[in-house]
Order: sequence, then structure tokens, then C-alpha cells
Amino acid sequence: MWIGDFVRNHTVVRVLKERWPNRPVDLLTTSLCAPLVDYMPGVRAGIVWDMPRSRLAVARQFGLAGLLRKQNYGTALVLPRTWKAAIAPALAGIPERIGFVGEFRFGLLNRWRWGEKKLPRFIDKNAALAQPDGAPLPAEWPVPQLRVPAEEIARWREANGLGAGAAVALAPGSVGVSKRWTSYPEAARLLVERGLEVWVVGGPAEKELAQEIVAAGGPGVRDLTGSDLRNGILAMAAAGVAISNDSGLMHIAAALGTPTMGIFGPTSPYLWAPLNGLAATLVQDKEKLSCQPCQSTVCKVNDHRCMRNIAASEVVGIAERVLGEAGSG
Repeated sequence: MWIGDFVRNHTVVRVLKERWPNRPVDLLTTSLCAPLVDYMPGVRAGIVWDMPRSRLAVARQFGLAGLLRKQNYGTALVLPRTWKAAIAPALAGIPERIGFVGEFRFGLLNRWRWGEKKLPRFIDKNAALAQPDGAPLPAEWPVPQLRVPAEEIARWREANGLGAGAAVALAPGSVGVSKRWTSYPEAARLLVERGLEVWVVGGPAEKELAQEIVAAGGPGVRDLTGSDLRNGILAMAAAGVAISNDSGLMHIAAALGTPTMGIFGPTSPYLWAPLNGLAATLVQDKEKLSCQPCQSTVCKVNDHRCMRNIAASEVVGIAERVLGEAGSG
């Protein structure tokens, strides 16, 4: 359902391709995440099928099952631990249906895995399902990859009237207000003062915030928010450095190989940072906050000091260093 989780699950694809090099791998995807499939090595196709989150949607389940049945799949990895996620693979009669025990899915899955609660990270839980049952976890998982052809990036730049120079991409959105750093407008102003081009990247929910950032930074800031995720992918691929909250765009930028700076407040970088690694991990260190990390979507304790303590000047200084190290400054 979430962009960042979808990107991280490319690790699962890579584990499957190492285990079964000649078996094609398809991904079930929402329409939101579908553009990512086009840039994922090792994926044959995406099956775009949106399901409502608040109800069972029996007709949609049977429709998906019919689509899966036509493809004659041999194995289904049911990564979400919900009951609903296991219905269509079972109705489709896929011979091997692998998933963790959970939510009364007996009869829907036939290859049970145990021990999910002992695995701390999202990727450990999901990638373990791609391994043989009982196999030890590797010291390191293969990292997610997104590959965008250079000619596609060039066409995107031309279509948007953007120059060829390195730009700083800002991703000010995220699921959950508490994960949003509030100093992006000031950071944009400082970046423009240093002669850097700034792009604001995000979805429709970030449009108002993008306008605020543009107003603070002036003509050197471009609002590139929109409803098509492909636009965000291409912006992150073209940028010289990305500055992002803990969000899907952070995972996209890192998987593309764009030097990425992740800003963390209520969430743990160990649990939620990209496997690819970050050019800089920004966590406030000005004071000891007993509530950090809280994993909460709304701050109810410390007036959001876990984010407000991270200064715009600090972030901009690191961005300049990252650009210089990348040869883009």
C-alpha cells in the first residue's frame, strides 16, 4: 500500500531471482505504486489492482483471483499478514501460498512460516519469506534498485524546462505529521542564496506546502509536485542530492543511487532507513528526549522538538558537502 514499503520489497524480488533465476516474478501493485515496476530490474510485470482498505470487497477479490488464475502462477508470497491479502491467491488455486501465521489465515495459506515477531525489521520479515523455510538470515540483504534510463531523464528535464545542472530535491511530505520537518521553506531560501536550484517533489497533498516553500525561496525554487508518481521518480533520478523526511520518496531516491539525506524524528533510522544507505542521516542531538523514537504519527509530548531541533543551516551545510563529494557542487 505504501510507496516506501513497495520500494523496499524490491529486495524480496532480488532474493527470489537469486534463488530461482529462471522463474519470472510479477508484483501485485496499487495504481499509485505501479510506475515503480517499470524501473525495477528482475520484475516481469506489475498487476495493477486496487482494493478498498475498509471493506472486504468480495467482487474485487474474485476478479483478482480470476486474473491470477489465468497466469498459472506456481508460488505466491503473501507479504502482508492480513486475512484479506491471502484471499485472492487461495481463490486462484495457486499451488504454493507462503506467508506468516496471522489473522486466522488457516486454509488460505498452505506454506506457513513462524517467528515473525522475532524479526525486528520490515525487510527481515518480508525477505525471509523468499528464502527456503528455516534458512538463516544473511548478514546483509541485497539492496533495492531502481534504474531509470538517462534518455528518459533528459526528456523529462526538457519537458519541464529544467537545465542540466545539479539540483537539490526537497521531499517535505510523509505519512504522519510528526515525521515532517518544518524548516523546508528556510532551507530552500538558504540553498537558493548559495546559487543552487531547488525542486519540491511530492504528491497532491504537498501542493500547499510546496507553494509555501516556493514563496520563501523565490524564482530559484520549482514546484514539481503532482499526482503521477513517475514524475517524482524522474525528479529524484535527475537531482544531485535529495533531502527527505522518512517517506516513500526517501526510499525512491536511495534506490536510484541519488545521494540522499534522511531527516528522522519520531522514527528509528535502524528500522526505517533505506537498506541502500544514506549520504547523511539527520537526527537531532541537541537534547536527550526520552520519547524519541516514539513511532507516533502525531507529537503529543515534546512540542515536536525531535524535528524542530534540526536547524535549516545545518541541513543546508551538509547538502553542500554531499554535493561536493558527489562532484555536483
